[in-house]
Amino acid sequence: MDLTRDQLLELYYYMHLTRHFEERVERLYRQGKVVGGVFTGRGQEAVPVGTCYPLRKTDFIAPVHRDLGAFLVKRMSPGVLMAQIMGKADGPSKGKDSWTHCGDMELGIIASTSMLGSSIPVACGVALAEQMRGKDTVVVSYFGEGTTARGDFHEALNFAGVHRLPVVFVCENNQYAYSTPTSKEMPVADVADRGPAYGMPGFAIDGNDVRLVVETTCEAIERARQGDGPTLLECKTYRYSGHSAHDTDGYRPPQEVEEWHGRDPIHRLHDDLIMQGLLTDDEAAKILERVQSEVKQAVEFATNSPYPRGEEAIEGVYSSA
Repeated sequence: MDLTRDQLLELYYYMHLTRHFEERVERLYRQGKVVGGVFTGRGQEAVPVGTCYPLRKTDFIAPVHRDLGAFLVKRMSPGVLMAQIMGKADGPSKGKDSWTHCGDMELGIIASTSMLGSSIPVACGVALAEQMRGKDTVVVSYFGEGTTARGDFHEALNFAGVHRLPVVFVCENNQYAYSTPTSKEMPVADVADRGPAYGMPGFAIDGNDVRLVVETTCEAIERARQGDGPTLLECKTYRYSGHSAHDTDGYRPPQEVEEWHGRDPIHRLHDDLIMQGLLTDDEAAKILERVQSEVKQAVEFATNSPYPRGEEAIEGVYSSA
């Protein structure tokens, strides 16, 4: 995928939107306006945005708690997403579920559970169903490197490899599973090394380079569409804050945090676009102004959205079919 100037600027916009949206969510959390916990992916924006951007509208994603950017790229309205976060009736779950479990099958977004690894076999199930229907649909499954120590990760990759499922497995390796560093999580240097064992290629890339993320994802998507099976894509990245809003994050060396801030994915793309003459300071300011306006409108929409009525708790529990 040879990215045009307009596409690069769109990636720049989506990464900014993701970061500003999450920063606003953190402030709302401290004000007591968010229902449930907050798990941000600040510093990781290039991964959900870059891996979701090349997909078709008819493709599916199975995001987890740091993939807010993928929701936005998949065209979920910022206002609807904010309503979900604030537990309001206009959210996709109509105020009945945590925002980290949010999904919308009409948009191709598969809802996750708190046991994050359990989403991976579900993504394989969707891919199998689409494959059996003769469609060239692709499913992207997201997870962290800590999840790769769970059984459902290995079972899903084995199943996908055997059946040559059209799945792109995206490991967002942010170096810590909560407070556990990768050195204590796995005995190999790269999660991607596990791909060939399950009959698929594995790629370990710089997850803070959005262009590289898009390029590698395009290769994996093309492989899946052609019936050549799944791919394991490991994107090495870093979250700027703790595991959650209530995590004081005292386990990471300050020097390490500072070093990764120097690899900021948004700043890198900004500098590259400026250097190549594809972005001016005035254009960057206008994009930022647009983002700030959209986040403000999202908060206003969610604030004005009603809370669900108590009797609605028993609706939608069972299928009416």
